[in-house]
Amino acid sequence: MTIQYFREVTTVERTSKNACPASASTSLPLSGPHVCADLLDSLLQEILLHEIIALFDSFHDFLAFIGTCCSWRAAVSTFPSVHTFSFPPLHLKPDGPYVHPHSGPIKPIPLSNCKWQFSDPSKKNLSLACSVPKNSPNKMHYLGCSYGYLIFSHKVHCLLVDVYTGSKVMPPKLPPNNDLGYFCGIGILTAPLISPNSRLLFSRDSMFEWHVGTNSWSEHTLTLDYELIYQIVSFKGDIFVIDALLRLHAIHFRPQFHMQKIAIKKEFVPMYSWLVVCGDMLLMIDQRFSSGGLGGSSNAFFRVFRLNFSVEAAKWVKLEKLENYALFVSPDRRNPTFCCMSPERWGGKSNCIYFARLSEDPDETWTAVEFGQPVPNNAVRSMLFYDISSPPDCGVLCSLWVFPSLVYGSG
Repeated sequence: MTIQYFREVTTVERTSKNACPASASTSLPLSGPHVCADLLDSLLQEILLHEIIALFDSFHDFLAFIGTCCSWRAAVSTFPSVHTFSFPPLHLKPDGPYVHPHSGPIKPIPLSNCKWQFSDPSKKNLSLACSVPKNSPNKMHYLGCSYGYLIFSHKVHCLLVDVYTGSKVMPPKLPPNNDLGYFCGIGILTAPLISPNSRLLFSRDSMFEWHVGTNSWSEHTLTLDYELIYQIVSFKGDIFVIDALLRLHAIHFRPQFHMQKIAIKKEFVPMYSWLVVCGDMLLMIDQRFSSGGLGGSSNAFFRVFRLNFSVEAAKWVKLEKLENYALFVSPDRRNPTFCCMSPERWGGKSNCIYFARLSEDPDETWTAVEFGQPVPNNAVRSMLFYDISSPPDCGVLCSLWVFPSLVYGSG
């Protein structure tokens, strides 16, 4: 495990006999009394937990909270989806020379030099660095990020690396000839790794499923007419995938694996799009170019749609504004997307889309675009490397947003 803080922080000594020792990653300043959840009944604990977490302005506030005692940390693991939190995700930037996708043949990433840096939009003077553990395989293809883990595979081997602690998980060997890395597959966890229902899904021509904790993989045939899966999201307990033809499908595991195509009324054709789960809404961000072409910053705009499931067929309903929300996306759609409410609490802006972009400038790692305003030209160029007509580059780890696994109760 390799973690290095760029700024020292003060550790507060706790004297309460009920306090549990905090880990190294939670050595952050705390203030006020520390009350353990085991002193409260379960109902009061749940009420307090919701109220306290709603007050957090940053991931580091969250770290301080779970470092107070073991009971609070355990209680967080039962908290609902991270999409309801009011603090922003961390930004992950690969550490090393800038390499844009598709700059050469797709090759595995040398993991011995796979490092990254974190920054927090709410704590601009605080960052940290992390890397893949030294005793990992020599090289692997990148397949995505999910629930705080980077997902890699190479031939029959696969690897999950905790983005925050650098710890690793080695699933069982994949079936041979899976073609995941060579043809740019996608990987995702269906739930936090500690969940009893968590599954790791790899997809290319077929879908490989590992029920976490078991010793083997299952392979499922996909009815996608040989099209690749473009993005996978978890929404209200179901898994939704969108293919390269921008058709939406639901994946069900019980009573047996099957895919269900979602009938959607076609009123527009998305171009550069991302699915985002925002509370009880499934949103689609779509980038549009005006008739001026691709040359200027005033020619690209974001549109946002909400999928209305209450009608048959379902319908994408255009939103005029994002109200009290901010959305977070990155160029590679294999990476997670997020929704944050009340971003003004941490210095952000509502009605904005935060785009983690590709840049040679280390000080320009993301762009905040107000909904309805032109997309800056440098952000447009980042998107073009991940055009729907081009498969993602499995040999490049790009700029992305992420919540560490600690937020989901693991780690």
